[in-house]
Parts: sequence; C-alpha cells; structure tokens
Amino acid sequence: MDLDKISRLIEFVGSSRVSELSVSEGGVTVRIIRQSTGASEASLAKAATPVEHSTAADPGPPQAAINVERQVAGSATITAPSYGLFHRSPSPGAKPFVEVGDVIVEGQDLFIIEAMKVFNTVKADRSGRVTNILADDGQDVELDQVILEIA
Repeated sequence: MDLDKISRLIEFVGSSRVSELSVSEGGVTVRIIRQSTGASEASLAKAATPVEHSTAADPGPPQAAINVERQVAGSATITAPSYGLFHRSPSPGAKPFVEVGDVIVEGQDLFIIEAMKVFNTVKADRSGRVTNILADDGQDVELDQVILEIA
C-alpha cells in the first residue's frame, strides 16, 4: 500500500466520525485509530507507518462493546466502551437507569452509548453504590472516558 493511500485514509478518519479503520491490501494491513486526545492529522500521519502485518496510529485497546472497570482509591470507575452519545435512560423521557446514591448489583443496566445508531447497554461488573455520574445525558463521550464511579 502506498503512502498516498495511507495519507488519504488518515485524512478520512480525521475528518469523519469514524474512530477506527482497518484496511488490508497486498498482505499489508493498516489500522488507524482516532486518538481521543484530539491529536492532529500530522501526528497521526507520523504514527502510521506500514509494518509487515499491521499499523496503528494508537496502540491502545480496540473498541469493544464491553465496559472497562478500574480500581481507584477503594472505588471503581465505569468507562465508555466506545466513542458515542451517552444516554442515562432507555428512552427519551424515561427514568434514568441509575442515580447518584443508588445501590446497584452486578449485571444491572447502567447507561447506553449510542454509536452510529447502534445502542450499547453497559452493565455493572460489580455491586456497589453509585457515588458520581461524570457525564451529562446526551453528551458526546470518548472511548475510555470515565462515566460512573462506584464504591
């Protein structure tokens, strides 16, 4: 794959809402991931260099419709599984899945991330009490952005 084609792919990802793109041609796979830090196209272009099997602009984890949980000072954080629109309730005008202070159980629905008209319901990986909701309903969120804190 030539550098001109790779450059056009980087420009496409940078100017669209696409957050990840993989293209294979002639035994070479180029993987471009939009950095959630708002990196410029120039820095993405410097990071995307063809290698034998793959190229990554950001070697971070691939997007997946799962929630990521991290322990932070005795509490856990639930992060966005992908870039998208954060929804606190199952439908407009409906009661939110959880509120600050609610006691939740493992497997309980917490929120929805809408990405490209696909609605991913994020479930609790543990039981606990919601101590903070860090995103507003309808807000655009980034991959791995902290959404909820649970104690």
